[in-house]
Order: sequence, then structure tokens, then C-alpha cells
Amino acid sequence: MMENPEDFERFLNNVDTIGQLLEDFQSSDVGVQQKAVSKADSLIAALDEPCRTKVNKTTVNTNPPLQPSLSSQNESQEHFMKIMERDAEDRRIKRMAKLKEATALKGKGNEAYGQQDYEAAVKYYSDGLAVLRDMQPLYTNRAQAYIKLKRYKEAIRDCEWALKCNERCIKAYVHMGKAFLGLKKYNEAKSCFEKIQKFEPRREKMVKEYLDLVDSEEKKDSQERNAKQELDKGERKATVVPQLLEKLSRPGQVPLYYCGGLESLTLAVTDCTGQTLFRLNNGFSIISGNDVLRRCLLQKTDDLLSNELCISVLRLWRIICHDNNENQIILMKCPVARRSLVELLTSGHVEVVRECLELLRLFSKTSHGRHLVVDNLNVQTLVRNLMWCISESKQQQEITAVYVLETFASEEGFRLKLRNMQADCVAVPFQKMLANIGKFNQNVLRLLISSVGFLAEDEVIRQNLAHEQHCWETFLTAIKQCGTSEYKDILYLLLGLIINLSTVTSATMQEHAVTLSDCCLDLLKNADGEIVTRATGVLSTVLPQSSEAVQHAVRRKVVQTMCWLLKGKCQTATKSAIKTLTVCTAVSDKAREELVNSDKKLSTLRQLLTSSCGEVISGNAALCLAHCFEREGVASHLLGTDIVLGLLRLASGEAENTAVQQNAAIALSKLCQSEPRHVEKLRELHGLEILHSCAKLIS
Repeated sequence: MMENPEDFERFLNNVDTIGQLLEDFQSSDVGVQQKAVSKADSLIAALDEPCRTKVNKTTVNTNPPLQPSLSSQNESQEHFMKIMERDAEDRRIKRMAKLKEATALKGKGNEAYGQQDYEAAVKYYSDGLAVLRDMQPLYTNRAQAYIKLKRYKEAIRDCEWALKCNERCIKAYVHMGKAFLGLKKYNEAKSCFEKIQKFEPRREKMVKEYLDLVDSEEKKDSQERNAKQELDKGERKATVVPQLLEKLSRPGQVPLYYCGGLESLTLAVTDCTGQTLFRLNNGFSIISGNDVLRRCLLQKTDDLLSNELCISVLRLWRIICHDNNENQIILMKCPVARRSLVELLTSGHVEVVRECLELLRLFSKTSHGRHLVVDNLNVQTLVRNLMWCISESKQQQEITAVYVLETFASEEGFRLKLRNMQADCVAVPFQKMLANIGKFNQNVLRLLISSVGFLAEDEVIRQNLAHEQHCWETFLTAIKQCGTSEYKDILYLLLGLIINLSTVTSATMQEHAVTLSDCCLDLLKNADGEIVTRATGVLSTVLPQSSEAVQHAVRRKVVQTMCWLLKGKCQTATKSAIKTLTVCTAVSDKAREELVNSDKKLSTLRQLLTSSCGEVISGNAALCLAHCFEREGVASHLLGTDIVLGLLRLASGEAENTAVQQNAAIALSKLCQSEPRHVEKLRELHGLEILHSCAKLIS
């Protein structure tokens, strides 16, 4: 294999030359063929030599025949092709052996990288490249190791070679961008990251995160440069920060001494320069390393002055982290800060809790801050303590606490870290508040229901909450308490949460299905259309899990109500209503009877087959029709209507969803079985072939 870059380039050029020769052999121009023969002889001679950096320019055929015969040309072509084939096979075998060896070295490099032995990783990747020069992953992997070693120029060179192997290599652009960032070449870094989106448009989110990182680093660099300039000029405002930090670093002082120092420092770091000088002069280490301050933050002392010190530190952290990404990163690397930000939420001192919540709120406002919290704090303890703040309203901090919880709950990474948390950590305080709606602030309740709704978007958390016995009991109590218009917003959000949780099949929910359906049937009489729509949504998810609840709903005239909703213009209500009707008609013959009696020709359902409301609605309408066709005489009433055409369109493949096609095919089959005269229309529309093609869907 090629041992240096020049050999690699020569190999690529030879590939192009051979391709051109093969085309020239097929040319009708004798002169082109003759030149091809001469070039082939030269190339064969060159291929028989070992690969070297320098090109052998010796002329091979010094006296070619002026007019070669056709047979000699053919022999030369055949000879050339045989050598090419033999050479290609030899090269393939050698390459496979080299690929195996290089892959083994790559594996060793990856293992060393995983153990953070980056020097060893570089050596293994380099050994692999000595074996196989054009193995692109070895270049990108070595570039990644070089970046860890801060050897940025070498990383960039490897990325350039990786791109010669594959110009669309995303990893090469990522690592090259990071290397340019390490060299503080911000425009070049941005250019690399922007090229990723050119080749992979779906990576827009990843590209944005990298570009934000470049902006953040550029901003940090500018801040530090400006701060040092002011310090070098001897500006009083710049020199006061290092002086105050030096005083705070003195050990063994009385708490009052540190209180005064923290207050003075807080006044001195209110702008970007002050924030940066705090960071550059080890302010975070000085605070966390001070034994007196650390004891206050970890609540190892509980006197009034200790609480004042704790409040002062939290306030200082909030000010130096405001709109400063780099300071936020450093604070989250501090073990004392990570622990205190979670544990101080349960402090008995109101001001301590307030300052702690305000600092968490600052982090919750940006994607950067939220990711730092998710990556560094114990989020399970954080949620437990936030729920305590929310449910214990005596602290008067519930609004801030629930705002923080809702914002973090909207983050997928946050939810993933809560999967192993006991459901009662959220469920118990949540139930306590729902059971006493009048006692709690309605804004807090709205945000809390929204927060639990965000948490329930995670499949595992949703499963855990759906199996909580007391959770469903509390929902029923809360729905009854929300009967007045005063609690309309809370009821609306609560019904949305119930819809989400009732998509999970659970014995706990099934146990309460009848009572829950009963509550929703009462809400169908509500004057507010949004509440009626949400109540219908709950019925559409609860009834499929309980035949007993279906029978109860039918006795309470649910069919007539759903038919009335289908005549409205709300697509969400239509979707839930047709699903509810489909469930009821599948289980209850009485439901089928009432539906047919209300509309002999089932015109509403037929209209939904061709509705623009979506395939889910059309598919459920088809299935509901199939249930109705089981009643005697229903199919006969539909002779002369567009029922066959409507179902055929869905079954023919116009629908993207195969379940919709399946429902339509089932309905067509039942229609023709119940009334054979529909078969004539089916033949007329060439529908028998379509129906046969749907047989596999039905089976």
C-alpha cells in the first residue's frame, strides 16, 4: 500500500488513466487506439515496479510499428486487460489483509481513547494509517485525539485528508470546526459547521448548537481581552475585584468580615468586565474553598448570620452568571454549588430558598443553562425539592418553583434522567394540591399540571404515573371540584393530562373507567366547547379499555351526543367523536342500532370517508360503517348511494396508512356480504381486483 501522500495521489491519478484507456480501446479512431496501446504498455511496465514517490519517466516502446496489424492490437488489448484483472485481484487480496490489520489497530486506538490515553490512541491510529493510507475513520479518530491533546493544527491536517477520502464526511467537518475553535479562528470554525448542514440538512439542531458554541467562545475571548486591558490600565473599577477576592481568600475570619466582603464584591461585578475579572481571578474557587462560606452553603450551621452569608453567596453567583455562559459553566463544575443549589430548596429560611430559586430560574431561561443543569445537578432530588416548595405554600415561593419545574420538564434530557425516580415523588404532592384546588393559587396549579404533562411525554414516566392508584382517584375528585367556570382553565389542562395518561393500558385506570366516563359524560353538557372537546377526547381513550364503561356510556346516550359533535366544524372534536363511536359500535349492538336509527343512510359517516379532516378520521368512519353493516337491512338502505365509491377510494391505496386501507377493505367486504347487489357496483368500478389486493391487509 502507499507509504506517503505522494503515492496516494499517484494511485488516484492511475485510476483515472486506466478508465480513459479502456474508453480509448473502444474508439473507432485507429490513431486513438494506437496511442492507447502505447500508453498501456508503458503503464504495465510501471505497474510491475514497486510504488515509489518519484515517477519513472523511462520510455518503454521506443520503436512502435508504424502500422500495427489488427491482430497485434487485439493481442495487446487482451494482454493489457489480463494484467489489469490480475493486478486488480492481487490488489484486492492485499487490501483486504491490510484492511483487517488497520481495523484491529483502529479498535486498539478507540480503546485507548475511551481510557483517556490520547497519546496511545494517536499512536495506534498512526500505525493503522501506515498500513492503509486511505482509511478515512483513522483520520477522523486521530483528529479527535489530537484535539484532546490540543494539537489543533495536526487535527486540521487529518480532517483535510479525511475529506480527500470522502468529501461528505460529517465527522471531518465537526472535528475541523472544533480544532479551528481551539485556535480561536472563529470564522473558519463557523464555515466548517455550516458545511455540515449543506450535506445533512436534517442536522440543523446540531449545527445550531455548534454555531452557538463558537459565538459563546468568541464572546468569552472578547470579554477576557477587554477585562485584561482595563486591568492593565489600572482602572479602579477593574482593580477592585482582585483586591476584594484577595481579602475573601483570607481564612479564619469572623462571618461578619466575609459578609461585608461579599456585599462589596456583589456591587463590583454587575457588568461584563466585573464578571470576567471574577472568573479570571479564581473567584469561584475562592468562594467554594472558604471553609466558613462552604459550611453555610451546605447548611452545617443554622444561625442568622450563617443564613445571611448563604444568601450573599447565592446572590453573588446569580449576578456573575447573568448572561454569562462561561461563568455558568464554571459554577456548575463546582461541587459545593451543585450540591447547595439542590439542597437549599428545603431550607427553613425564606430568603435562602428565594435566592436559590432565582438562581435556578436564571439557568432555566436559556437552552445552554438548562443543559448545564441537566448534565450537572441531581435532577431527581431537584424535582423532589421543587415539588416540596410548590406544595408547601407557606414559603410563598411556589410560583417561581413551579415555573422552574415546568421549564426544565420541557427538556427531553431532563425527563430521561427522571425515569428511575419513584412516581410518588411527583404524584403525592400533585394529588395533595388537586384534592384541595380552592386552597392553592390557580396560576400555580395551571403551571403544575402543565409540568406533569411535560413529564408524561416520556414513555416510562407516563407508564409510572398511569399505574398510580391515587392519581386516578384524585383526578375524579378534581374534575368534580372544577364544575364551576371559575376553574375552567384548570379543568381544560387536567383533561388534557388524563387523555395523555389514559393512552396507557393499566388495570388501575380500567378500575376507574366507568366513573371517569361518567364524569366526562356530565361535562358534555358544559357550555364551553373546549371543555366538551377535551371530555370527548378522554372518552375516546378510556372507553377502548373497558367494555363495562362502553355499555354505561351507551345507556347514557353517548351515541346521540357523538353524532351531534360530528356535525360540528371542530376537527379535534370530530376525531375524538368518531373514535368514540367506533369503540361503542364495536362492543354494543345497542350503539349500532341507535346510530342507524338516527341516520338511516349513514350520511354523516359517508361524508367523513372523503373528508379533508385526515386519514385517521376517514379510517375510523370506515370501521364504524363496517360495524353497522352487521345489522340486518343497513346495507340495503345504502343501495344507490356513493358508499362503494367512498370505501373503494380508501381501500385502493390512496390512503398512505395501511390501517385505513384495511378498515375500508373490511367495510367493503361486510357491505357486499350483507347486500350482494353492491357487488355489481363494485364490478362496475373495477373494485373486485382492488378488494382482492387488500386481502393480505385483512388477513
